[in-house]
Amino acid sequence: MAGDSAIGIHDLSFATTGFVLPHTALADHNGTEIGKYHLGIGQRSMSVPAADEDIVTMGAAAAAPIIARHGAEGIRTVVFATESSIDQAKAGGVYVHSLLGLPSATRVVELKQACYGATAALQFAIGLVHRNPEHRVLVIASDVSKYDLDSPGEATQGAAAVAMLVGSDPALVRIEEPSGLFTADVMDFWRPNYRDAALVDGQESITAYLQAVQGTWKDYAEQGGRALEEFSAFCYHQPFTKMAYKAHRHLLNLCGQDTDEAAVARAIGQTTSYNAVVGNSYTASVYLGLASLLDQADDMTGQSIGFLSYGSGSVAEFFAGTVVPGYREHLRTEAHREAIDRRQPLDYAGYRELHERSFPTDGGDYPTPSQTTGPYRLAGLSGHKRVYESR
Repeated sequence: MAGDSAIGIHDLSFATTGFVLPHTALADHNGTEIGKYHLGIGQRSMSVPAADEDIVTMGAAAAAPIIARHGAEGIRTVVFATESSIDQAKAGGVYVHSLLGLPSATRVVELKQACYGATAALQFAIGLVHRNPEHRVLVIASDVSKYDLDSPGEATQGAAAVAMLVGSDPALVRIEEPSGLFTADVMDFWRPNYRDAALVDGQESITAYLQAVQGTWKDYAEQGGRALEEFSAFCYHQPFTKMAYKAHRHLLNLCGQDTDEAAVARAIGQTTSYNAVVGNSYTASVYLGLASLLDQADDMTGQSIGFLSYGSGSVAEFFAGTVVPGYREHLRTEAHREAIDRRQPLDYAGYRELHERSFPTDGGDYPTPSQTTGPYRLAGLSGHKRVYESR
């Protein structure tokens, strides 16, 4: 029976941008004490897209190693999750499908619900595999986190993409039922169609996030989920890494558990390393945390991980996954670290120039300068059409 088979994450790969802005450069510009960034929000640097990088180029770069390892056979669905969409109609995943040379007999869709979108994509993928265990689903979460210059959110920007191959008999993590769900109509973070940069109410966002932690855990427990003590680690959405610490302390408080720093660090410390230097990657964030955990932790075979996926506005989900035997043979630790290390540092002036860059809207031909060191690039805009190419 399809419902009896283990389904989950069979492979995971991430990519980020070609440039990075150290928070020391941001602090020097605005006169902020560096401890506010390094200690206060837990961030050390943030990935910055080159002129010829965007959610498509990152998404394709994240997914390409998965296709190289497993081939395209059996992948009949690509789900592209983003809140940095480049088109109101066409899914960004269609461009990725083309760049990767995937078969035409494939469905491709784009999902949006702030930073929660990738978890919706993962759950939809699991449903498709339940229906036909021979099929695999490529889930791609790709985002560029962008706020106004000199705004409070500027230090939490970032960019990355995570690609996951979802299928039966997964090699990394088996995703379990049930899920705890929560939705509330709040205006903590949003980006109207007429804006490139998001708007955020920082305090409201923290409050809404913690409300979602409480709501998802309550529903998860009522659905018969695991006890808190059964989890070895927790992957939280990380708009900034210290938010994960706030969220876990809140969960421990809800459950009447000890909230000392050592207990919190044991549960989430190894999930924050990549996010601390990449910045907020929106939909990819919680799964970048998973990559960080699996790449660094001692053998986690058979151990359970709790996932808290939060998307402003707001929708959230708590669910569990169990690490499967032999998972370490399938990790991409070296490639992940290389993706971070290869980024070229920017000074503030160089970052500001890229931040303010945008295409004219008159339908003309506008090539982009060749800057990326990644395998795919946005070559330019021509007749309102985005043009991508392999390098």
